[in-house]
Amino acid sequence: MAATTSQASLLLQKQLKDLAKHPVDGFSAGLVDDSNVFEWQVTIIGPPDTLYEGGYFNAIMSFPQNYPNSPPTVRFTSEMWHPNVYSDGRVCISILHPPGDDPTGYELASERWTPVHTVESIVLSIISMLSSPNDESPANIEAAVDLCSEFLADVLAQKEWRETRDDFKKKVRRLVRKSQEML
Repeated sequence: MAATTSQASLLLQKQLKDLAKHPVDGFSAGLVDDSNVFEWQVTIIGPPDTLYEGGYFNAIMSFPQNYPNSPPTVRFTSEMWHPNVYSDGRVCISILHPPGDDPTGYELASERWTPVHTVESIVLSIISMLSSPNDESPANIEAAVDLCSEFLADVLAQKEWRETRDDFKKKVRRLVRKSQEML
């Protein structure tokens, strides 16, 4: 286990160093605490030409000890209203789901986590999610079973996205303004 943790730590240090040398438009990343390479603070800038444009949304990426064999979790700490984000801020996108076959049969194994993903590819996928919500899959089914109240909130976000886009847009605009005021 110590060797796996050490390898994960070295890989995360390398990815952090690479991002510092070659910053990527649309987000910034750093450690929450300099003594823990397994927890990152990420700020995602709302993508241009989307409802989220101009917003600054903070998230925590928590990496498992066996990274990159298992995916990190990503949770927005800024308020977020999106069909693919649980009410507690957790992001639900395919590449953050455990590798292998999907027990629900919804996702292909090739859409799920693979060890080739990096912090950069994860955050770019989240930016893409903000640009193009997946209203066919409002939430992770496993999480829905465990967390019914969160699932219901996500279903409501999906319903609002589909049926009342004006209300959805107003909520998102309010969140963008709120995120800008936090700076």
